[in-house]
Amino acid sequence: MCAEGDVPIKTFYEGIFREVFIFFHPFIKPVSIDPELFYPDTYPDKFQIIEHCERVKWSEFLSLSGINSYEELDVALRTSILGLKKEFADQRLADKMKETYERYNLAPPAEGLLPDLLVNKVLEAVRSQGEDWIWVGDEFGTVRKLEYILDLLDEDTLLGKNFFTHDHSMLITTHWDSHFSMICANDRNRIEQMVNECDLEGFFCNDETKLYWSVHALHDR
Repeated sequence: MCAEGDVPIKTFYEGIFREVFIFFHPFIKPVSIDPELFYPDTYPDKFQIIEHCERVKWSEFLSLSGINSYEELDVALRTSILGLKKEFADQRLADKMKETYERYNLAPPAEGLLPDLLVNKVLEAVRSQGEDWIWVGDEFGTVRKLEYILDLLDEDTLLGKNFFTHDHSMLITTHWDSHFSMICANDRNRIEQMVNECDLEGFFCNDETKLYWSVHALHDR
């Protein structure tokens, strides 16, 4: 299951996984689809997004917006979904972010699920490491189902929050109100291979990194 917010991520997984990589959910750039479709009632499905959209990395969005750092952008995203207490939210950053993605006809990343633009790439990378099957679990760690990865690639919606290999050596998980996911494993090289194959943007956790890493970075200065 996903780590909890009140302890460092690597402490939560101590004795299970030594390495954790946080990768950001990209912004979405509609190329051959109407940007107006990106509303809850008309939101495109996974295959429409893969076929008709491109990803915009956080680093590129920082350049477009003038927002200073990944930490500020993460706080902006969390503020926009009312995911932070009032003392940690920053409406100025959230407004600046919103103005930017509206100006450039972008859609913000979704929270709490593997992003449509990356999910098949990530699963294909797992499969390229010799895994044909993967466990899919709920966010509470109480339900799991063994799935054939090729079948998952053809599914429009993946409801699971946790994906882990049959031998439990790797976990891919998403926190319910975060705009990033995590790859957890003992083998750092294995994670780096996936990061390179999928062109993921993010960072490896250190011993102090928590789920609300951005909030801690900005408020513990």
